[in-house]
Amino acid sequence: MRSRREVNTRFRLVLTLGVAVVLPALTLIVVNFQHVKSIQRDKKVEALIHRDFQYLLSNSAKKISTKAFELTEDAKAAFPSDTDSDDEKRRKFDLLLEKNPWFAHAFLYDSKKGLIIEQQRSHKDEKEIAILNKMYSAWFGIEGPFLVDQLCKKPKPIMWNSGESEGPDGGSTYISTGIFTFPQLGKDRTVLGGVSFDPAYLKQKFFPQLLEESTSLKLNDDTGPNEAQSFYELTSQGLKEHEEQRLAMLVYPADGLKAEPDRPFATSAGWNGGKPEVSLNLDTPFRGLALGVKFQGTTAQAIGNRWVFQSFLILGVLSVLMIGGLVLTYRSVNKQVALARLKSDFVSNVSHELRTPLALIRLYAETLELGRITKDEKKNEYYSIIRKESERLTALINNILDFSRIEAGRKEYDFRETDIAELVRNTLDSYRYQIEQQGFALEEQIDPGIPRMKVDREAIARALVNLVNNALKYSDREKFLGVKLYRDNAVLKLEVSDRGIGIERNEQARIFEKFYRTCDPLVHNTKGSGLGLSLVRHITHAHGGDVEVESTPGSGSKFTLSLPLVQPDTAGGI
Repeated sequence: MRSRREVNTRFRLVLTLGVAVVLPALTLIVVNFQHVKSIQRDKKVEALIHRDFQYLLSNSAKKISTKAFELTEDAKAAFPSDTDSDDEKRRKFDLLLEKNPWFAHAFLYDSKKGLIIEQQRSHKDEKEIAILNKMYSAWFGIEGPFLVDQLCKKPKPIMWNSGESEGPDGGSTYISTGIFTFPQLGKDRTVLGGVSFDPAYLKQKFFPQLLEESTSLKLNDDTGPNEAQSFYELTSQGLKEHEEQRLAMLVYPADGLKAEPDRPFATSAGWNGGKPEVSLNLDTPFRGLALGVKFQGTTAQAIGNRWVFQSFLILGVLSVLMIGGLVLTYRSVNKQVALARLKSDFVSNVSHELRTPLALIRLYAETLELGRITKDEKKNEYYSIIRKESERLTALINNILDFSRIEAGRKEYDFRETDIAELVRNTLDSYRYQIEQQGFALEEQIDPGIPRMKVDREAIARALVNLVNNALKYSDREKFLGVKLYRDNAVLKLEVSDRGIGIERNEQARIFEKFYRTCDPLVHNTKGSGLGLSLVRHITHAHGGDVEVESTPGSGSKFTLSLPLVQPDTAGGI
């Protein structure tokens, strides 16, 4: 029955464990669980990804706009002078268009000299020139002065006329025309120049190249210092998955409320259809178009769900590990408390074991010393008792000393060539009187022809004595002791059997542990140190062998020591 002190010790240890380790760990797991739940509920992962998408699209739109302005300003710098003749102007336009194949046509309108317009030589179309001539002449003739006045007020005197129009083949095409003035000429004359981007160039080169530049970078390579930190707001490790995921972008018509991502104007590599995750309408110079972006092969929602699932999985694993650690720690605490109790019982039992033979030796020695025994037969009996009790005391002390050496790692064995059969016979002969005095029938079977082998004589004898003592102690009804020595192929087997109380199956693996004693009442009522079988196992292992037990409760037990006939060549410490 557990003592109150043992229960209090266990309670204090478990309470300390709970307060110092379990409670903080559990609090941290619960807080993180609630945090992940809030992220899942508010879709914060998707929101952060979309925010970075918006930043990427904004940067991409700026690059597109900057590139278009640069190309147009370069073209403006190469425009003919107003003092040039018409032929010279046409020659310079042809040269400008040749060097800038991304422009479909260029024009110069002068309210006094009229309109000059030139197309790329590779696809000149007189009908289209006539239409453009009529359109620009009518437009600038009416609104030219107003346009010049407005352009002169701008930091960059360029305006854009963009939108879809009917192409030469009858289908719709996208046109973006940059119109600029020449401030050095003043506002008295209406002089306007312009260039139109080639729709085919925009679709096949201009937009695809800029989209590839944007998608070739990691998502957060384009973010500013504050935006780059958005990946690390959710967790200390950071949400890195969408940084590593490849992006796909497209440009598509989006005029006002009308958006047609299923009819892309241009796409980056990896675009496999569908709708973009996030879109941004472009401003000048490509008003009427929109930029879209998404992940290749996945979505922001899928990444968010996967991140939440992994977070819950990690928290679940941590919870299981914490519970497992708590259980293992509790079992370890129980084991240590039980071991402390066993050590306490060991001290009590050993004290009793020491007192009993010492008391008998003292009693019989004093009786002999006082001369109260006159008969030689009686004296010899007392001498025999004193001898047997001293041998019993010596065996107990040797067990304790051996155990102490083993625990300290200083136990040494002296392996010598030995006649093992003779060793077993001599050991049994020395205990035969005690065996017979207790009423046991001894059945001894030693096969002939057992070869000599290297063993520690004293250790093997002690192992046999411990097994014999156990059989004598724990046989209450049928007093039988069997010792058998035989060879089984390359293994020497030493069996010690009895017909005593037996051992429960669930305790058979534990009886070789130090201090362990079974729950049988006879075992608890019989004093012992709980070291005998532990020493037997250590001795057997030191000889390269093993010890096994076969037992049935109420029917007895059989212990078998198996020793290899070819002994290890080491005769040192264990």
